[in-house]
Amino acid sequence: MTGPRRITDLAAVEGVTQPAMTTLVRVMEKSGLVERRGDVSDKRITLVCLTEAGASYVRARRQAGVHAFERLIGELTGDEVEALVAALPALKHLAELESQEREGPKR
Repeated sequence: MTGPRRITDLAAVEGVTQPAMTTLVRVMEKSGLVERRGDVSDKRITLVCLTEAGASYVRARRQAGVHAFERLIGELTGDEVEALVAALPALKHLAELESQEREGPKR
C-alpha cells in the first residue's frame, strides 16, 4: 500500500491499460475497497485511496501468502532453508529493483 494514486499510475504499476484499471477501480469502489478523492494540490486530478475495508483485505491477502510460504518452507530440508536464508539479501535487492522499475521515474 503506497498511498493515494492516480488511475494512470496504478495502470502503469500493474502493467494494464488505463481503461482496464478504471473498470477495476469502479468494481473495487462499488465493493467498498477503494474511494476516489480529489488531489488538494491539483483539483483536476482524482486519486484512488484504499478504504479501511480495502486495507484490511490487502493485509489478509498478504497474511495468507505468508502462511502459505511458512507451510511450504516447513517441508524443506535444513540445507534448503540455509540456502534460502543465504539468498535473502539478493532476493530483497531484486524486489527493490522490480519495484523501482514498476513505479518508473519519480515526479
